[in-house]
Amino acid sequence: MKLTRHHGVWLIAAACALAPVASAESPKPLLDFYASQAKDSDPAFSGFSAERGEHLFRTHFSSGKPDTPSCTTCHTTDPKKTGQTRAGKDIEPMAASANPKRYTDRAKAEKWFGRNCNNVLGRECTATEKGDFITFMLSQ
Repeated sequence: MKLTRHHGVWLIAAACALAPVASAESPKPLLDFYASQAKDSDPAFSGFSAERGEHLFRTHFSSGKPDTPSCTTCHTTDPKKTGQTRAGKDIEPMAASANPKRYTDRAKAEKWFGRNCNNVLGRECTATEKGDFITFMLSQ
């Protein structure tokens, strides 16, 4: 039997229907990583909190750099909106609903937590703080 273009389309459609669905990039592996770290440093760790994450996002701290007292300094009070660096460069929204790939790359997350926690808090964020922050952003 000779396969026509029409048959090819059906074969591809059938193969796609039978193939396992590729999982979309997800923040779950990143949260699992931070949960493991949090449990290692505190055996009583019982999970992340969006409320604590929101507190971290909105609070003005005096322990970091004076020109970046809070996350909202650059990221706005609405995590769904585009922020702006002090140099005027746009920063994509922090909320996962507005930026679905935001928390899917551990190396990027670690880079930005490293930089921003030191700027805002004057220290590294804990694994619990990172997980709380992401949990808040996933709720937005």
